[in-house]
Amino acid sequence: MPRRVSTTRGREFGEGVRAVVAGSGLSSRQVAELVDCDESKVSEVLNGKVYLSRLEVAVLLSVCRPEAAERNRLLALYPTRHVLGWWQQYGKSAPIRPSTVLAHVAMAKELIDWQPHALPVFLRTDDYARELMIASATVPQEEIDERLRVQAEMRDLLRDRLDCTFFIHEFALRLQVGEPAVQAEQMLHLTMMANWAHVKIRVVPASAGAHAGMTGAFTQLKFPKYEPVVWLEALNSHTFVEMKDSIAGYEAVAGKLAEVSLCEQASLDMINRLQRW
Repeated sequence: MPRRVSTTRGREFGEGVRAVVAGSGLSSRQVAELVDCDESKVSEVLNGKVYLSRLEVAVLLSVCRPEAAERNRLLALYPTRHVLGWWQQYGKSAPIRPSTVLAHVAMAKELIDWQPHALPVFLRTDDYARELMIASATVPQEEIDERLRVQAEMRDLLRDRLDCTFFIHEFALRLQVGEPAVQAEQMLHLTMMANWAHVKIRVVPASAGAHAGMTGAFTQLKFPKYEPVVWLEALNSHTFVEMKDSIAGYEAVAGKLAEVSLCEQASLDMINRLQRW
């Protein structure tokens, strides 16, 4: 089946509209009557098969009565839903719950992640993640527990048989985060995760020297129905890369990382040695 023409913004808009209708307590028939259109059209809109005009979107939202903030968000998304690439800018820090990230990881069939400085968010223990947040200059201390719950939710997404490959630099493994007990528990957790059938952990050794991944961390997501997306996480923003040429660049980096990284067994051996270190 050919991939559907879709964008990150468009999927976010569609999910938002579906959530608004579901939260209204109205049936498709009731919505159709209030909006003055066929019930079949409402059903096709909710399934992403038909798009609404801006006026129809405004009428639908007025009928379903979402919170003002959500209504305004969807109205702002509507004219940009076909645009490839999305730089989501925030304030001092990233949001507690990165809804776009969570939604797209949940839809993905394959994840390729590269981390040169710290362990991937999907593989962090709560204590390791807490230490990183405490060290942060922008994460409010009162938000840490809630952020940890969201990270646990992200970890749980790996249980849905998502095919994952994690490239991690040796320096990220050796970096002391928290007390020795925190580090030991984290290494043990990595060992356990490396034994999952659908999780591959590949270590880029320090002996590799200069390598293609020095330009920075990234996460590539591949989907059954859509084109791939690369997610870039920064201090107070998230970027979703969708242009085919740009995606090809990240795929080339992943290919080069595969060439210089240790095999899965050698990577696991290094993790086990560091666990006893």
